Amino acid sequence: MARLTGIAVLFDTIGGVGMAVDAVRRRGDMLDPWMVGRFVDRAEALLGQVNATDPRALALAAEPRPVVTVAEDRLVEVAATFADLADLKSPFTHGHSGGVAALARRAGERLRLPPATVADLEVAGLLHDVGRVAVADVVWEKPGALSAHEWEQVRLHAYHSERILAGSERLAPLAPMVGMHHERLDGGGYHRGCTRSELPMPARVLAAADAYQAMTGRRPHRPALAPERAEGRLLADARRGLLDPEAAGAVLAAAGRAAVVPRQDLPAGLSAREVEVLGLVADGHSNAEIARRLTISRRTAEHHVQHIYTKIGVSSRAAAALFAMEHHLLGPRDR
Repeated sequence: MARLTGIAVLFDTIGGVGMAVDAVRRRGDMLDPWMVGRFVDRAEALLGQVNATDPRALALAAEPRPVVTVAEDRLVEVAATFADLADLKSPFTHGHSGGVAALARRAGERLRLPPATVADLEVAGLLHDVGRVAVADVVWEKPGALSAHEWEQVRLHAYHSERILAGSERLAPLAPMVGMHHERLDGGGYHRGCTRSELPMPARVLAAADAYQAMTGRRPHRPALAPERAEGRLLADARRGLLDPEAAGAVLAAAGRAAVVPRQDLPAGLSAREVEVLGLVADGHSNAEIARRLTISRRTAEHHVQHIYTKIGVSSRAAAALFAMEHHLLGPRDR
């Protein structure tokens, strides 16, 4: 059914109902004959309905009655089912989403994120790649370099995942995090090119978990990396400012790799997280806004600010901003 409808919609888009019917008939040897007959007899009505209506509304209207409502405590179970179906898209991704979800959950616990956030991380990890189904197998399984058009399709899979979740009232709050799983702190990721200030900690954890899990899985263009090589690459990405050092360290610990994440030499003994808080202070954000952006409590944000003031020897936000500028701690996001 999926193959027939894919062919029909493609050729209808190109040349209308007549071309769609011809294309389905020509491929009768690879399609179910009964389905071909049913489609040919009703092609104009079926395609006309699809073109005139929101496909999602059609799908929901076709759901058998009575509609089954799943209890909240089965959300992970349902998400895991969709994760497995998405991972079946290619033999190179079997088990990928489940692995990302487990790493993200354990990393979130190590970072002492709120329990509700950890629960969201697990579901987001399971569903982060459902948008893969919108990209052709030939792209995912190509052993050589991707063309510009193919790479653009790959970059959009995160967008498709986000849009799929946005269509569910229960999952919509997780859609932004899922859409960010290939973003990087320096703005070089996709699909939006988000920068450090736009990426909350849960999204950073998900990105690190996805990166590590992908490295340790085989791909068409390379074998699976040994854990120590994947660890080295993840650490290198943290060192280069692509991934969050704390998130990367937590993911490695969750994976049983207890390495210490290297950090850049920072002035006044500041940690990477304190530099991040300092940047937000310099941007004029209140403690409450800093807490919201970093997914921490307001009290924790206040402690960070006070520790920073003590370390750099200032007592005002203006002086803190001046210190950040003098020591070149404000990235492009802050200018």
